Amino acid sequence: RAAPIPKMLAPCLLRRAILTVPLVFLVALLVTEPVRADQEAGTAIPAESRPCVDCHAFEFMQRALQDLKKTAYNLDTR
Repeated sequence: RAAPIPKMLAPCLLRRAILTVPLVFLVALLVTEPVRADQEAGTAIPAESRPCVDCHAFEFMQRALQDLKKTAYNLDTR
């Protein structure tokens, strides 16, 4: 059986934990590099050369229509 924690030690451990958690959080904030507003998240391609979302959707729809046409043609030839 484990020895019980003395009555005077419990408040001391609690106080130490209460002081340690914010200290660890503060150190983590200081160590991490802040994200600047001019950084693009996850890409190195400039925004001017990237196609817009609408362009991607348009290209996707064009490919889907081509696939449908091929499927319809294959069904007609059978």
